[in-house]
Amino acid sequence: MLNLHRLFLLHELRRLQTMTAVASAHSMSPSAVSQQLSQLERETKVTLFQQVGRRVVLTDSGVQLARRAEEMLGLLETAEAELAVAQGEASGLLRVASFQTPMIALAPAAVSVLAQQYPDLHLEMSQQEVDAAYEGLLAHRYDVILGEDYPGGQQVVRRGTDREALLRDPLLLVLPDSGPWADAHGLPELAGAPWALDPSRSRTGAWSRTYLREAGIEPRVRFATPDPLLQVHLVRTGHAVAFLPGLIASEHLGGTRVVRLPGSPHRSLYTAARAGAAGHPSLLAFRAALLEAAGGLTDLEGLEVLES
Repeated sequence: MLNLHRLFLLHELRRLQTMTAVASAHSMSPSAVSQQLSQLERETKVTLFQQVGRRVVLTDSGVQLARRAEEMLGLLETAEAELAVAQGEASGLLRVASFQTPMIALAPAAVSVLAQQYPDLHLEMSQQEVDAAYEGLLAHRYDVILGEDYPGGQQVVRRGTDREALLRDPLLLVLPDSGPWADAHGLPELAGAPWALDPSRSRTGAWSRTYLREAGIEPRVRFATPDPLLQVHLVRTGHAVAFLPGLIASEHLGGTRVVRLPGSPHRSLYTAARAGAAGHPSLLAFRAALLEAAGGLTDLEGLEVLES
C-alpha cells in the first residue's frame, strides 16, 4: 500500500515546484524530502520525477499520481469530518491563522463563545498575513484561516479550499482631533497631509495608494507600517492621517475624528478551509462563533461622510 505521507510530499512538490520549497514548508531538510520521494518511486516502480538542469521536475506519471494524492488527501479529510460528526459535538484542536484586525476585534468574543458552547474544543491562533496563512493552510499547518479582499483587488481563491464570507468592513478615514488636518471636509484638503499607510506591496497599502491617486492625491507617506494600532497612535498624536477598518473603530479610535470615505469603500472578510474539511463540526462551530462575534460589533451609523 502506498504511504500517505510520501504521497503528500509528492503533492507538495507539484504545488511548490522545488524540493527546497517543500522542505522549508514542512521543517524538513531537502535531503529528507528527496529520500522520501525516492522511496515512493521505488515503491511504485515508476519514474515519478527527473533531473532537469538543477531542478527536479515531475514526469507525466508523477503529475498524475500527485493529482490522485490531492484527491486522496481530500477524501481522507472528508472521512475524518464525517467521523467527527458521528462522534458528536466539536472537540479537539483547531489551528487558526488570522491577520491582525480580526484577532483584535473578533477573536476574543469568538473564543468566549466557543469556551461556553464547546469546552472540549481548543483553539491555537497565529497571526499571519493572508498569503502566508493560505500557504500554511495548504501545507496542513492550519485548519482554517481568515482573509480579506479589497476594492479593485484580485479576489483570493485557492484551489481545493472552501471559502465562506464573514462580513463587509467599511474603510474609514481617521484624522487627528486637533491640528491642521482635523477640520478637513474633503479629500483635496489632505493633498499635503502626512500619511500613515500600510507598505505598498500589501493589499491594504496597494488599495490606499490607488484610492488616493484616483482622487488626484499623491500621498506623502511619512510612516509605512502594517500595524493599525500604531497608525491610530500616530494619528492621535497629530503626526499623520490614515485609513483604518471599521472593525476596530468602536474601541480603538478614541481621541481621533473618524469619517466615512466618498464611495463608501469596504473590504470583504472571509474564512477559508481545505474543502475536504468543510463539514467538520469544529470548523462549523468556529465559523458560527465568528459570525456571532461579528454580529455584536458596534454600529457605525451616523458617521460624517467626507466630500470628494
